[in-house]
Amino acid sequence: MLHIVNKSPLQRTTLESCLRVAVPGGAILLIEDAVYAATRGNAAEAQLRDALSRFKVYALAPDLEARGMHERVMEGVATVDYGGFVDLVAEHKNCQSWL
Repeated sequence: MLHIVNKSPLQRTTLESCLRVAVPGGAILLIEDAVYAATRGNAAEAQLRDALSRFKVYALAPDLEARGMHERVMEGVATVDYGGFVDLVAEHKNCQSWL
């Protein structure tokens, strides 16, 4: 399953909720303000590093760039463009948006 998270981990518990119930082996795509979770030195860094052992984690590159965070992406998080976003949705049988 592909889990799509769009809320900042600094303002909402959306990512935390996703990680608590998601079945290991799936994928997580961080978009919009959720991309802050994919950066080094943020409050959710340890939580996301732990998740990397259970999930493939992706961050939307245009959203990272728009927030000036494209050079701070932590190791293990893959970046994708809009085409990659579409590919991830097509690749996974089910998608869950976490709002």
